[in-house]
Amino acid sequence: MTAFPTPSNPPSVPDLNLILRWLFSIADIIRQIMTGKINATGTVTLTANSATTTLTDARLSINSVVLFDPMTANAATELYGATMYVLTANRTNGVWTITNANNANADRTFKYLIIG
Repeated sequence: MTAFPTPSNPPSVPDLNLILRWLFSIADIIRQIMTGKINATGTVTLTANSATTTLTDARLSINSVVLFDPMTANAATELYGATMYVLTANRTNGVWTITNANNANADRTFKYLIIG
């Protein structure tokens, strides 16, 4: 997982300087979000010589939508050849099991984006 700043709790002491510092940190995080810097990406390589690959990511839920971006020609062939999918039954919080073609290609690498 890529590390991006996360908001801290607001100051518990009514100190104007602490509150302003906290507000500026929140504004910085919002600026990053507005430029697409959200903590929702990762990388996965499909398992060679296997019909399934386990994707483990704490941000996954049964209701997530994951967009896969192929990083190699073999990955593109896998994705656009419609041999890669995730059944509803294979989606749990934190772990998805991807069904993929069972072949020896070890370079089927994807960047992914999790929404939800």
